[in-house]
Amino acid sequence: MSKTYYSRTHEYVTVDGNTGYIGISEYAQKALGNVVYVDMPEEGDDVTAGEEFGAVESVKAASDLIAPVSGAVVESNGLLIDNPRLINQDAMANWIIKVELSDPEELSALMDEEAYNAFCATEDAH
Repeated sequence: MSKTYYSRTHEYVTVDGNTGYIGISEYAQKALGNVVYVDMPEEGDDVTAGEEFGAVESVKAASDLIAPVSGAVVESNGLLIDNPRLINQDAMANWIIKVELSDPEELSALMDEEAYNAFCATEDAH
């Protein structure tokens, strides 16, 4: 069964076994507005938790993507190259990269959905 974790930088990772699907949260997608471009690593690249792995550009802003976990990229979501707005339609279903987790212990530093929703509520309060 898969479980989803969230970072303070509004990325999520949905973990199924040793595979993580990384994307941006609904909260981030709403804050960005219409997504027009997604810059993502290629298959075979490595990503490191807490470090930039790409960017999402919208009509309003560009935002760096920060990896919530470390691992090797096994697939980039090619659908987003031609249709980046899929993220606006359903950010949780339209992951950006799929990685093979190199350190599943990193998940303990992330938030579950309940904690993330509480975190977003404090962000909205500022």
